[in-house]
Amino acid sequence: MSTKRIVLTALAAFVVLLGVVVYFTFDPSNPSLSKYFPKCPFYSLTGLKCPGCGTQRALHEILNGNIAGALHYNALLLVAVPLIGLYWLADAIKKRHPALDNVLNHPAAIITIVVVVIAWCIARNLWGF
Repeated sequence: MSTKRIVLTALAAFVVLLGVVVYFTFDPSNPSLSKYFPKCPFYSLTGLKCPGCGTQRALHEILNGNIAGALHYNALLLVAVPLIGLYWLADAIKKRHPALDNVLNHPAAIITIVVVVIAWCIARNLWGF
């Protein structure tokens, strides 16, 4: 592994760790702190919830062990986090074990993910999830 790759990996790990500490410590749903957290531009422009709306608050709840609270803010996040981890794992081991990467990047898998995200966006705006 080259020095540049090691430095970039360490920097990325630091940024992720910093984000985890911020979201664990500060509650984005607290009105006095919410001005420091980014707002959803889609929601601000349309008044509709995008598939990611509530993710900041849901992450805070997950990091504090409140799964029910995370479900309340964004249920799709609880499915997405392990799936993202699986994609990272598949990418990391694809040279030795390309089958998992091939399955996850198959067009049918990608289309399924897109359909689920669109369905979630529609459902949460129609039925208030």
